[in-house]
Amino acid sequence: MYAIIADGGKQLKVEEGQKVRIDYRDAKVGDAITFDQVLAVRDEGGLKLGRPTLKGASVSAEVVAVTQGPKLVIQRLRRRKNSRRKTGHRQIYTEVQIGSIVG
Repeated sequence: MYAIIADGGKQLKVEEGQKVRIDYRDAKVGDAITFDQVLAVRDEGGLKLGRPTLKGASVSAEVVAVTQGPKLVIQRLRRRKNSRRKTGHRQIYTEVQIGSIVG
C-alpha cells in the first residue's frame, strides 16, 4: 500500500514505515504530523485517484529527527577585478516516519 502526497510544492510517494525528509517544520521529535493533501492511494482494492485530492484521505507521520542536508558551496567571481567571495548553505529538513495511510 502506498500513497502520493503533496507537501511544500513537491509530490512524494510514501509507504507505511518509510522515513521521508520534508521541508523544515517547527515540530519536536515525537510530534505527530498529518498530511491531508493526498493525490492517490494504492491498496489491495486498486488505485484511487483524486481530482485533485482524495476526500477523507490522510497520511499520518511522526517526527523522527531534524537534520541538515549537504553543504552547498557558492562562489562568486568577477573577472579581472580581484574580487572573490565564497559562502555556503545547508538546508534544514524534518525527517518523518510514515505511520498509517487512510483512504
